[in-house]
Amino acid sequence: MMSFFRKRPQAPVDPYGDRPSSMSLFWQRQKAILRRLSILGLVCFLMAGAGWLAWSSQGGHRLADSLRTRLSALDPLKIQHIVITGRRLTDESDIMEALGTGLNHSLFSFSVEAARQRIDELPFIEHSTVERHLPDTINITVEEKNPIAIWQMEGHFVLINQKGDTVSRQELTAKNSSVFRKLPLVVGAGANLEANAIITLLDQFPDINSHTLALIRIGQRRWNILMQNGTTLMLPEGAESAALSRLHDYQNDYQLLDRPLKTIDMRLSDRMVIHPATPQGADQEAPPATPPSEN
Repeated sequence: MMSFFRKRPQAPVDPYGDRPSSMSLFWQRQKAILRRLSILGLVCFLMAGAGWLAWSSQGGHRLADSLRTRLSALDPLKIQHIVITGRRLTDESDIMEALGTGLNHSLFSFSVEAARQRIDELPFIEHSTVERHLPDTINITVEEKNPIAIWQMEGHFVLINQKGDTVSRQELTAKNSSVFRKLPLVVGAGANLEANAIITLLDQFPDINSHTLALIRIGQRRWNILMQNGTTLMLPEGAESAALSRLHDYQNDYQLLDRPLKTIDMRLSDRMVIHPATPQGADQEAPPATPPSEN
């Protein structure tokens, strides 16, 4: 009788009994991923529908914008990176303003096409592409117009390309002055058509180019170069390379461009006539000075 009421031995307690199995953990992770993907799929589907409505009807634009705003609240994907490539002249802040969105905003809260059109309207942009890259990146690639110089004509400043054509009607303003300072300045009638040749030539003489402030076209025939210290270099017509080569030698030997001079006249191939700067308060101009003979 006693054996009938004897307690059965209890199974040992598993210390890990409450711990979920590896299979259970796997399915929990999969459910979380599937839940996020289902939300993303719904967002993409509804965004596509909004795009179709915008394309097919006049009132679709307003409906698409409203739908996009509402969907952004459901969107788990936030912008964490905005990558801009190809920019040289255009300020990054101008591109960001034209983009119309920013970090920590929904990746689907703006129109890629509308953003591209706004960026293309910036003065120095030739073409742009705007792309979403899941899960958190916007890539912006811009192709800028390729100005080589600023052309000043009758008080107006415009950008020109290698052919001398105007690449932007955007004029010098306080906002874009930093862009204009990066480029050479050519002045006068016809300067735009000959700018590429003289700029390319000056690139071969960095010691002269570093002193240059502006290139002034005289009578649509030849160039004067205004230096940063106020000196005017007068180049001969059609023999600019030889004259600059001579000036390069004088700069090395005498630091000519670092001296207070009014003009350096190199229009004659066998001589260089130098006019010293007039001292402040002096009534008469100092007589021309000629450097040592080149022979």
